[in-house]
Amino acid sequence: MEGDCLSCMKYLMFLFNFFIFLGGACLLGLGIWVIVDPTGFREIVAANPLLFTGAYIMLAMGAMLFLLGFLGCCGAIRENKCLLLFFFMFILLIFLAELSAAILAFIFRENLTREFFTKELKKHYQRNNDTDVFSATWNSVMITFACCGVNGPEDFEAIPHLPYSSLEKVTATPEACCQRELQSREGMFVNKEACLSGNERFQNRQGCYTVILNSFETYVYLAGALAIGVLAIELFAMIFAMCLFRGIQ
Repeated sequence: MEGDCLSCMKYLMFLFNFFIFLGGACLLGLGIWVIVDPTGFREIVAANPLLFTGAYIMLAMGAMLFLLGFLGCCGAIRENKCLLLFFFMFILLIFLAELSAAILAFIFRENLTREFFTKELKKHYQRNNDTDVFSATWNSVMITFACCGVNGPEDFEAIPHLPYSSLEKVTATPEACCQRELQSREGMFVNKEACLSGNERFQNRQGCYTVILNSFETYVYLAGALAIGVLAIELFAMIFAMCLFRGIQ
């Protein structure tokens, strides 16, 4: 009976580690996509040190989970106590790191509010000054997502004009808010002159906060569910690893 229980635990351990292996592969793929994505999101990540660091942390965590899932599977099938102990210690460290990251994300969630982004935009945005990282990043966001400002074009009314375009002196709307045939920096303007002259027909009127929130809402819930699932799997894997470790003679 004890041998049957040990054998059952061994295969359950293998199953849990297989899911950890798959979760690590997903995180690794997501991290690579964020860094090499050609649609413009890469520019946002590169310009923001926090996001840039987060992308590489995601890569490292994915690679580590990928490796540990593999080691856990091998340790369970071969009943190797050394591999099982190594797996348990590292999966515990990863579990604690992920839990700490989730707590920090909850604590600093107020930095992702509409008011915070609006305040930062009005304080640091310099319109077409692409030598400024903050302005270049916002221009890339507005072009890629066909949006304007955080709430809409009214966000730019209090921002002083810079002598990068004489047409921009007519309206508060920056060039990046003008409609394009293709949503990229290389895309042709539908009617740039009319846009900068104040014709709303040729401007992107919707705020970026709403557009981006709607675009990523599904993925945020999916990522949250995946994170909870991964934490639960890691917890069960640690329990099975220790039970299997103690059961091996």
